[in-house]
Amino acid sequence: MQQLWRLSALFLTLVSINIFFSQAQQTVLSENQKRSNESLLWGPYRPNLYFGVRPRIPKSLTTGLLWARTDNFEKVQHSELSPGLILAPLSSSQHLDHEGMAGYGWDEYDVRHGGRQTIHDAGNSIDLTTEFVKIPGGEHGGSWGVRIKGEPRADAPPRQFTALVFYAAMEGFGSLQVENEPDELGVEGSVNMAGSSNELGDFTLEITEGPATNAHPPATHRSYAEKPLDRTMVDSLQTPDETLWQAKPLLFSELKKEIDEMIAQYGSEQAPPPWQIFTIPNNIKEGNMHLVQKVFEGPFEPKYLPFAQSMLSNLIGGIGYFYGDAVVDRSYAPEFEEENEGFWEETAEARSRAAGIKLEGPSELFTSIPSRPFFPRGFLWDEGFHLLPVADWDMDLTWFNLIDDDGWIAREQILGQEARSKVPQEFQIQYPHYANPPTLFLIFDSLLSKLRSKNPVKPTSDPLESIRSAHLQDSKSAIAYLKDLYPLLKRHYFWFRKTQWGDIKSYDREAFSTKEAYRWRGRTPSHILTSGLDDYPRAQPPHPGELHTDLISWMGLMTRSMRRIAGFIGESEDEREFESYEKAIVRNIDDLHWDQNAKTYCDATIDDYEESVHVCHKGYISIFPFLTGLLPPDSPRLGPILDLIGDEEELWTP
Repeated sequence: MQQLWRLSALFLTLVSINIFFSQAQQTVLSENQKRSNESLLWGPYRPNLYFGVRPRIPKSLTTGLLWARTDNFEKVQHSELSPGLILAPLSSSQHLDHEGMAGYGWDEYDVRHGGRQTIHDAGNSIDLTTEFVKIPGGEHGGSWGVRIKGEPRADAPPRQFTALVFYAAMEGFGSLQVENEPDELGVEGSVNMAGSSNELGDFTLEITEGPATNAHPPATHRSYAEKPLDRTMVDSLQTPDETLWQAKPLLFSELKKEIDEMIAQYGSEQAPPPWQIFTIPNNIKEGNMHLVQKVFEGPFEPKYLPFAQSMLSNLIGGIGYFYGDAVVDRSYAPEFEEENEGFWEETAEARSRAAGIKLEGPSELFTSIPSRPFFPRGFLWDEGFHLLPVADWDMDLTWFNLIDDDGWIAREQILGQEARSKVPQEFQIQYPHYANPPTLFLIFDSLLSKLRSKNPVKPTSDPLESIRSAHLQDSKSAIAYLKDLYPLLKRHYFWFRKTQWGDIKSYDREAFSTKEAYRWRGRTPSHILTSGLDDYPRAQPPHPGELHTDLISWMGLMTRSMRRIAGFIGESEDEREFESYEKAIVRNIDDLHWDQNAKTYCDATIDDYEESVHVCHKGYISIFPFLTGLLPPDSPRLGPILDLIGDEEELWTP
């Protein structure tokens, strides 16, 4: 089992990594599920970083890449390693998209095969290309490799010096050691590491020397004799697990030691040049984190691919694996029922008491993210939209293992210290009465439509296609998959009905059903973050008698999906129950939200005379019953809605 890493053709490969399942797990997992897990095991699953590879295993091997332009002291010193050095992980006050970055993203990416990312680093005057590839083989997980290439930008100095640092760390119970003999001058040839853990078995990493075309800074100072830059520097650290993700400050500390020693030896007036002084010490020893640095002079060639392909690749390339605990408020304060006028002030006071806040978990999540620089974590309502294009070729990504005993899924998954470092403290706490649009049910609608169409899956030479389309190729597999999920989906559905209900009876509203009305919890005068449409105009001031058009529409979509799933897996009694809910919701959308004067759907609230009135702000909310597919073709509301969409004075942008 080998891993190769080559810079400038830095090529990192994990070969035949062994992941062992217990006999009980082997029995539970189908062959397709096991193959699917194996093909997804490794990836650049640290999307908050420019590049970092890890497996979907908690407390395991993790790697990352760091780099800097080091041709002058001012460039490095003023950069604070960002933007001058692009180091990861980043603190809460920093993010990927710093002022020196002209752009970055995946030009092509397949979560089961790999892809190519380009990073246009104007601050460091270099464009980098990271190529990640997975090769099936071995008992579990197969092999993976990385190649990093770069090209100085047009405004780069005549002699561009670039320092690159690769780091590998082992978290939890396991070992990772450098096998090369210590050499105070640095390592000649490849750097070899050997590691072991219960989940990965025994493995090796090889960081290769790279091709002969690689150029390195020449000897311009007598310090070069003690640390020649045509060799590779390796620095081993032993650090607590909870700080392993903080590669940036750890590297700072090691660089400072070396800088202090060089200044003490040569003096500030005769100090080595920056490309020589900004290097890590050669210090191979036992440790759980190892830094490997090379310094280069000159180019190593990027490539570019079409923009449309890049958009989808960036979506897939933003998939990450997250593991850790979450901050949850389980106080269930009575104020959180939001029953009184002025409830938003009461809930703010209840939140400030922080009476029931605790850490829960740990949990793991494999998910896309909405933004690598700003929101590198899972958001519930975003994920349904993320998966819509993915579902055309891969149906096996889900959040439903995060549902708690009541049926709640936290709308924002901030798992572990590294994830929390990117989130202001006041936004880290999750509340079990807060919902988010159930967009994941869009995926079940899509799956069921594909299954009922009975269109044959097109043949392909991709050996993993049988994994991607397993549920489409075999209806029995699809039924088993949905039967496994069904209890969780049902629990989640009834959690929505219990916690997000709206009041019809107290205000003498006339509607087909006295039960099918809904109101987002978490409302303030300026926002409803839980709705996903954070600052969309709503009734002012907020009122406990509000009813929200978008939420009843989401409930209609969710109910329709539950009805279809129940029917597909043979739960006939449940199917009839969901059918009755669906009928009542569709009727109540018209009865409670259609405004005859405005000719559109509107939220409802209670006025000063305790009467139910509509509050109409034409926009997304106005057409939500149409967007969620709840308007039948013969609906008298369809014509006015289409007119509103096509009106250049209203919604249509010419």
